[in-house]
Amino acid sequence: MNTTYRNAILGAGLVIIYTALISSADAITKLIAGGYAAPQLFCLSGLIVVGLSLAVDRHPSQLKGFKTSCPRAMALRAGATVLAAVCFFYAFKLLPFADVFLFVGLMPLLAGLMSGLVLGESVRSTAWMALGAGFVGVACLFPAGVASLGWGHGFAFGAVIFGTFSMIMARYIGKFETNALAQVFYPNLAIFVTMGVALPFVWKPMPPSDLGWVVAYAALLFGARWLVVIALRLLAAYVVTPLMNLQFVWMVLLGAVFFGEFPAAGTYLGVAIVVASGMFLVWDQFTPEDQRAPLFPSLKSTKVKAPGRMQTDP
Repeated sequence: MNTTYRNAILGAGLVIIYTALISSADAITKLIAGGYAAPQLFCLSGLIVVGLSLAVDRHPSQLKGFKTSCPRAMALRAGATVLAAVCFFYAFKLLPFADVFLFVGLMPLLAGLMSGLVLGESVRSTAWMALGAGFVGVACLFPAGVASLGWGHGFAFGAVIFGTFSMIMARYIGKFETNALAQVFYPNLAIFVTMGVALPFVWKPMPPSDLGWVVAYAALLFGARWLVVIALRLLAAYVVTPLMNLQFVWMVLLGAVFFGEFPAAGTYLGVAIVVASGMFLVWDQFTPEDQRAPLFPSLKSTKVKAPGRMQTDP
């Protein structure tokens, strides 16, 4: 098995594990969010993730510190992560839970667009069809559709834009360095600092049981974000983001087991389409460039270019 195949399989496996971890973190959020404001959860969890990063960095195999060769790109990733968290908070506050995740289905399409603009990675016509099918699959999860547009929808759209940009920056930084821990440390440090500003205004005392849930949330978030940074170094962003939609599978299972929520048949159809589109994109990455038959023969495929440094980096 050559390096390309091995990286693709490893990257896909890491993304699958990531979806399980992040969905579990979302379930904890749903469990405790009713009693506390978002800054309290984000500030405490950000502090814990920063602490975990510092602890892991002391391990002999991880003694790389938090030095980065792309400080400005790292700052952009950290800022985008904070903005995505804030936008998701207000989106969840103003919209039904399902409506927000309908917008998450736009992330693969946005990743394809941003990959071309930022990373110089082209997306073939067949891949665009798979991405479109994935979006249709996500739409199937919500047969009732989205209500009239409002501020909540604007926040949800902003959340997926900033969230996708953060992942694109992660892949960009991964082109120049292998220190995945730094990409976990700085965004969470930014979340801790910014949310800490608002914390005194919303703080509520927490019993040990709720604090334990926050610790579990932070640990899951730490593992998930570390894994996705490594996956984004192994796979193109437009491949990783459709695979992330596998979190809907975990949400179905967690919802049924812990919250007694049983989705309609259309939900299962949507999940099947999303999974199939994600698997197709992984298969598309397996196929050598010279063996790929173009979907539209009249359109020439552009080879993926190696990205140069952004103007924001030295």
